[in-house]
Amino acid sequence: MALTLAEKIIQAHLVPQACPDTHFTGGNPIERGVDIAIRIDQTLTQDATGTMTYLQFETIGIPRVKTDVSVSYVDHNTLQTDFRNMDDHRYLQSIAAKYGLWFSRAGNGICHQVHLERFGEPGKTLLGSDSHTPTGGGIGMIAIGAGGLDVAVAMGGGAFHLAMPKVYGVKLTGSLRKGVGAKDVILEVLRRETVKGGVGAVYEYFGSGVESLTVPQRATITNMGAELGATCSVFPSDGATKAFLTAMGRADVWKELKADEGAVYDKIIEIDLSTLQPLAAQPHSPDAVAPVASLAGKPVTQVCIGSCTNSSLDDLAAVAAIVRGKHIAPGVEAGIAPGSRTTLLMAEKAGILGDLIRAGFRILESACGPCIGMGFAPNTEGVSLRTFNRNFKGRSGTTDANVYLVSPETAAAAAVTGVFTDASKLDYDDATYTGTGRITLLSGKDDRLNASDVIRAASDDGMLIAPLDEKAAAAVEILRGPNIKPCPASPAPAQSLTLPVLLKAGDNVSTDDIMPAGTKVLPFRSNIPEIAKFTFERIDTEFYKRAERTGFSGCAVIGGENYGQGSSREHAALGPMYLGVRAVIVKSFARIHQANLINYGIIPITFADAADYDRIESGDTLEIGNIGEALATGKDFKITVTGKSGTKTIAGVNSLAKRSRDILNAGGLAAYTRSGGQ
Repeated sequence: MALTLAEKIIQAHLVPQACPDTHFTGGNPIERGVDIAIRIDQTLTQDATGTMTYLQFETIGIPRVKTDVSVSYVDHNTLQTDFRNMDDHRYLQSIAAKYGLWFSRAGNGICHQVHLERFGEPGKTLLGSDSHTPTGGGIGMIAIGAGGLDVAVAMGGGAFHLAMPKVYGVKLTGSLRKGVGAKDVILEVLRRETVKGGVGAVYEYFGSGVESLTVPQRATITNMGAELGATCSVFPSDGATKAFLTAMGRADVWKELKADEGAVYDKIIEIDLSTLQPLAAQPHSPDAVAPVASLAGKPVTQVCIGSCTNSSLDDLAAVAAIVRGKHIAPGVEAGIAPGSRTTLLMAEKAGILGDLIRAGFRILESACGPCIGMGFAPNTEGVSLRTFNRNFKGRSGTTDANVYLVSPETAAAAAVTGVFTDASKLDYDDATYTGTGRITLLSGKDDRLNASDVIRAASDDGMLIAPLDEKAAAAVEILRGPNIKPCPASPAPAQSLTLPVLLKAGDNVSTDDIMPAGTKVLPFRSNIPEIAKFTFERIDTEFYKRAERTGFSGCAVIGGENYGQGSSREHAALGPMYLGVRAVIVKSFARIHQANLINYGIIPITFADAADYDRIESGDTLEIGNIGEALATGKDFKITVTGKSGTKTIAGVNSLAKRSRDILNAGGLAAYTRSGGQ
């Protein structure tokens, strides 16, 4: 039977013995929603999540990673204001040496961009402790973001479990016009689908329009599939993929991959690229999308180009074409962060870097930086145009800033005009660095950047440290700074719980709301007792104090729709767990966060009747009396609510797969894994 590309890759990686209760028939579509387990070929971590991932990996007791490739990247916390971040970098490097990982040093670039250039391989599976790991789908991978503990288990050879996703087809026709970028494609999808539209789904791109997009353009689209709540997104591996891999000196890993003729999708979205117009996601959500034309003339105070979404040579080339011979407008501060050292080297050789510097751009470090509030924060009430993937309130480091997500083309146009501007209205040569010139640059058929220049930049391993052999690795000593603390143990399973409600939150609570990023918080990522003090700080500054008054003995949190959207950071589960959160009851969960709650022994429950959300207030007491039975049988939870308005009983949906229930019964994923669970 005809299969989609996503189905083909997933089926090739199934581990049926890890799901004995699920029946698979080879070559036929897998029933949507059933529990599946897949073999993971590659893993990646970054330093904001990696320290905790490797602390957990150490407890598993496996002497060497069992994946084909595992890479530890340093790209988030490169701002070294004291000893903490560099201490963690040294820990990560020693861990990589000890356990057989590649190590990408600070300055080598953003994990997703570097992985695409150096390690990505069509048809492989990639699991990363970063929500934007689906970037790898741009090269034809099934690349999924997950919590660090799930990644630790995968490095140890364990399967990754998930519900078989739906597969939504996105049919692309036509080609992008001047001034319109790949970012506008994914913003259009977000406009239609919203930030929760992709939960439980893979977005698979196909159609004649795919051929016109380069791998970096495709990676921009798959990267921001995370903002849809999707499991991942994927493009076919074709001639453009081959051209990219050849330019990176890795033509040997290319293979053609595409959906079977007649493959059936659960839904099809059609987009004619030639009709797209420049778009912008308005404050404070990636799906608050409007045409740039509707914002034309609005003054801008800051422009920032970079992040894992738009920091490739393609992106820098597009910006250089627009700003060449011009200068950043008075009143605008502009910065640009190349996605990798390779990109920076190629941009310098091609003359792109010089054009950006002459235009007045500040050249920032090849790192995530401003995207996670690590520097280059906007001014008070500033209007900041960013080519990033998230614009949650306060994420930039300035609480009252208005952050818009736009394409590099729109950002460049605003940088030189000082206002929102449709880039196609400007006088610039679209072929200088963009359009077909992008493939020309990367394929080496250009006087400014010949093939040897590209290969030399792409194969420069000076900032990558290869795994040691087993004998050398055995002698490595793990380096631990004083800020690195052991991961707290998850709570033991309970037959019943009586919990005060310490917080009632609304819809679309992000992991940034639960556990902020930024310069103040992230240095404590390897110290849960300290980072826990920031839990829910953006929603309720008194939450920690109230939890402290309970003696961290147990409490519940109530939420609305799409609870836990955004980053994969498991600290948004670890912090609440440390403070005593034992159950979270919401209208709906984001996929990764729900998995992280389970991994750390927190029971995720959804309201059987959404109206019950309005019947619970902060300060009420919840009694969940049938936990043991619910986890053993899959029956729904019975919850008694006692508060000022009296006592009532509500139902909580138990949608947990058997393995998830077993993990909760074991006291979290670490305990489950140590006990032999798959």
